[in-house]
Amino acid sequence: MIERYTLPEMAAIWEPENKFRIWLKVEILACEALAARGEIPAEAVETIKKRARFDVNRIDEIEKEVKHDVIAFLTAVAENVGEASRYMHLGLTSSDVLDTAFAVQLKDAASLILGELKKFQRAVKAQALKHRNTAMIGRSHGIHGEPITFGLKLAIWYEEIGRHIERLTRARKCIATGQISGAVGTFASVDPEVEAHVMRKLGLKPAPVSSQVVQRDRHAEYFTTLGLLAGSIEKFATEVRHLQRTEVLEAEEYFSAGQKGSSAMPHKRNPVVTEQMCGLARVVRANALAAMENMPLWHERDISHSSVERVIGPDSTILVHYMLVRMTRLMERLLVYPENMKKNMELTGGLIFSQSVLLALVRKGVTREDAYRMVQRNAMKAWNKKGNFLSLLKKDKYVKKHLTAGDLQKAFDLKAQFKNVDTIFKRVFSS
Repeated sequence: MIERYTLPEMAAIWEPENKFRIWLKVEILACEALAARGEIPAEAVETIKKRARFDVNRIDEIEKEVKHDVIAFLTAVAENVGEASRYMHLGLTSSDVLDTAFAVQLKDAASLILGELKKFQRAVKAQALKHRNTAMIGRSHGIHGEPITFGLKLAIWYEEIGRHIERLTRARKCIATGQISGAVGTFASVDPEVEAHVMRKLGLKPAPVSSQVVQRDRHAEYFTTLGLLAGSIEKFATEVRHLQRTEVLEAEEYFSAGQKGSSAMPHKRNPVVTEQMCGLARVVRANALAAMENMPLWHERDISHSSVERVIGPDSTILVHYMLVRMTRLMERLLVYPENMKKNMELTGGLIFSQSVLLALVRKGVTREDAYRMVQRNAMKAWNKKGNFLSLLKKDKYVKKHLTAGDLQKAFDLKAQFKNVDTIFKRVFSS
């Protein structure tokens, strides 16, 4: 069962009503600046503020004829404003409005995503602290390696999420850039003071230099940041999926009362949320590539980027926000099975302590090559079920020459594996 996702705040950012509202704000702020410079009558600005409004359906109706969204918008507003509408869009070009408004939308979306990202990080931290000393097997290449704790695994996630918070904060700052520089960006038809006023009121920075558009490396950075974040979400989700496998079952997505995993097999408890996360991450990453493809435009501008951004803007921000909401909920209710972790650690009959024995031999003066051969010889016997690893080592005459039974027992001490866990946790969570 997939929980219903409701986020009117994020959805509202991309509604046509909100987009046109920002467009109108840009136009009115530009008029304010022009009036302050004495270029248009102050009373005209008051009339515009008083009468300016729009109807989305009317804009759509006009656009069907004129085939230009900004002209359709201005025409619809002018029908309400009347004579004073001739001062609107004075000296501006369409991209001045479009790019500036898009910057506002992307900045607002980033703020919402950052809020959810921090919630997710807190949920991961809570589980990491709870399972600081919950022992489990660490795997490399999918094969049992040495013991770790589940808390350490989650501490890695926490730290990674922190880097995404830094990246997204930078990307939000970079994308919060607009322009009111006129056709081809020379300010020939509008003074830079107008741009400064509009950007200040919108909480944006003026682009130091622009063509007819804000340069798309800014947008590529933004969507690539979302792609990286989605990649980490997929990484975390993939780990949960692996841990939920029947043969492993060390952790599991919460399975609610009445939930069903399969239409055919009533016993199934499938990792539905994490599989969904892995699928959606592919979309967000693909959109990041589309944003990079938007960077090279013809000369001062073309509109090949525009159609792409109408898709990836709402899609990527809504998807990433949705993914974070789902992952936070998953982490808060994650089912963890320490007994299964313990059982899995014991599957190889102590082979997970092979390095400890190797190092113990080396510290007794044995060359690394000889020590490796001694340990591996007995490890392979244990691997092939020809005896218990510790027992085999205790009987090996070459090992016995260097290590006592007490030395070997010490090498098999699980707690010794975790002697620096608290140090790692201080490094990760001290801030």
